[in-house]
Amino acid sequence: MIILKPSHKKEKSCPAKLGRTEQRAFATYMALVLCVFFFSTPAFAADDPLAIVNNLSDFVFSLIRAVGIILLGWGVVQVGLSFQSHDPSQRSQGFLTLAGGLVITFAREILALIGVA
Repeated sequence: MIILKPSHKKEKSCPAKLGRTEQRAFATYMALVLCVFFFSTPAFAADDPLAIVNNLSDFVFSLIRAVGIILLGWGVVQVGLSFQSHDPSQRSQGFLTLAGGLVITFAREILALIGVA
């Protein structure tokens, strides 16, 4: 006599098949997850936080100096063209651009002179 007789047969169920777009999305997701886990590098804090701020300040001032040099060059070109065309308004605009380029180029030194930076 069988005491434990199953009341119904257990049917095997298969997961639903994924379509082509679902397979591609799943593969992309898994590739992204694997890249995050395998290609991540630990980031350690710097010893001195002021060094980072100073490096950022140096970078910003070098960008400002580059813009100033570009303006300085453009001012020289404008002044030269104004002498060629005898245009006094272009000459004054050229000298203003030249002076602005000088101020922007030496902004760090000017700020250090007045005691701000």
